Amino acid sequence: MSNNFSMDGKVVVVTGAAGGMGTAITRTLVEAGARVVACDRAAEPLRELCGSLGDAAADVAGDITDPDTVQRMVSTAVERFGRLDAALNGAAIEFESVPLHETSDEDFELMMHVNVTSLFRCMRAEIRAMLAAGNGGSIVNIASTNSFKPQPNQPAYTASKHAVLGLTRSAALDYASSGIRVNAICPGTIDTPMLRNAIERRGRNPEEVAKRLSRFGRFGTPQEIADATLWLCSDASSFTTGHALAVDGGMLGA
Repeated sequence: MSNNFSMDGKVVVVTGAAGGMGTAITRTLVEAGARVVACDRAAEPLRELCGSLGDAAADVAGDITDPDTVQRMVSTAVERFGRLDAALNGAAIEFESVPLHETSDEDFELMMHVNVTSLFRCMRAEIRAMLAAGNGGSIVNIASTNSFKPQPNQPAYTASKHAVLGLTRSAALDYASSGIRVNAICPGTIDTPMLRNAIERRGRNPEEVAKRLSRFGRFGTPQEIADATLWLCSDASSFTTGHALAVDGGMLGA
């Protein structure tokens, strides 16, 4: 069996690490041998997560909309663990329930600030660290099935997730010659608090949503996103860059 999925000796930063998907991703990367710098604005859950992982994880509590938090996250990886090999950029928000003509400037700007501008800053800091080390690397951005197939009443979120793919593909083109791979994961209906809150906000039945948006008739699990992340961060995906991997129960493909 190939050992290309091993993350032994690799250092990874994870944003949104205390969320539903982020927690599963952080644990999976550590279990595969990585040392992880986990970042989230939810300080106490983040501290508990990293505490349960021992010396293999370091917590950086802060909001990624703050450029200082982004730099502190990347600096912690380099200063504490000596390098940066991979990154999972997963921090994002989604709160919409109205069509575009009812969307306020403030809501649109907030969505873009968190989901796009902050992602750009994270990628910039991560790429700079990887270029300085000269060992290549892998960056994985969390996009969405909305990047391809918008759902109703989510104009700003949909625009932001299209932008995530644009940043992913542009960076994949620019840094392939430096050995830095950049890919995206497009989750479908993954059973997280964010999804459950969105369903409740719209007054929908979770079982009906799962049947409508998944060919398996169920929600995906955070672990299924974590497994996809491990593949893209590891050497097992060494010939893959600029790719948007749908983990969506067949929503986009059928």
